[in-house]
Amino acid sequence: MEKLIIVGTGCAGLTAAIYAARANLSPLVLEGHEPGGQLSTTTLVENFPGFPEGINGPELVMNMKSQAERFGSRFSYATVEAFEPAGDHLRVKLDGEWKETRTLIVASGASAKWLGLPGEKALVGHGLTSCATCDGAFYRNVPVAVVGGGDSAAEEATFLTRFASKVYLIHRRASLRASKIMADRALSNPKIEPVWNSAPVEYLADETGEMRGLKIRDTVNGAERELEVKCVFVAIGHTPNTVPFQGQLDMDESGYLLQTSGTHTNVPGVFAAGDVADRIYRQAVTAAGQGCAAALDAEKYLAQFEH
Repeated sequence: MEKLIIVGTGCAGLTAAIYAARANLSPLVLEGHEPGGQLSTTTLVENFPGFPEGINGPELVMNMKSQAERFGSRFSYATVEAFEPAGDHLRVKLDGEWKETRTLIVASGASAKWLGLPGEKALVGHGLTSCATCDGAFYRNVPVAVVGGGDSAAEEATFLTRFASKVYLIHRRASLRASKIMADRALSNPKIEPVWNSAPVEYLADETGEMRGLKIRDTVNGAERELEVKCVFVAIGHTPNTVPFQGQLDMDESGYLLQTSGTHTNVPGVFAAGDVADRIYRQAVTAAGQGCAAALDAEKYLAQFEH
């Protein structure tokens, strides 16, 4: 019987692991299919406190992992397939085998939705991103593009006008589906140029592998043209990694875990932290804060089993 299993090794999961290990809980931490979470695909992180010159995303993750291991966290590449409550403990199915634990912290994150165009993976961090708050400041005084038509796209486009010389807002329809206030704010900004009835068809990279432009196709007449941009911000939403917990843990309509108080979920002994439950902030530092809180909540919950 494990005392604590932590699902995920992004900022939330690793911070939880550090706190739990220091409390002598010897947590088992599951790395899953995307070790390091979204930070592992980020080149430079400039907004994480304590790094005045910034730090590479993968390096930040490795530092956190080393810290967690130093205090006694154990790591496994297992992936969660199913989960069920079992009286005063929990059962988690890992790669075909059931494992029992007193507590569980779900910090499995959310995956950004991408466009699925050729060469996409290689360009992430080289002029292709899903987070304006994270990467907008790298694109000062150059043209950029935002793809999407919802609130997040309108919000990201508006945010990017602080840095970029011009922001193309590309949407496949003739009007945004964002809320009126968000849409009006974006469309009234002189730096934002809406590109209606258009869909991206090809990323254009220069000889060094950095983004130089985006080829788009008119969804009405099929005509193609190129936009010269230094970065493409894909803002078509995120998918929380919660499939194994469906039917057991309460979620909202998009699949994000619902927290009852603090990081508690509807199932006693199960806690949620980071982007798997946060559809608003989605920052490394907020995920780390939630990971800390979840470990403290789990430690407090476990105290009832000590004799």
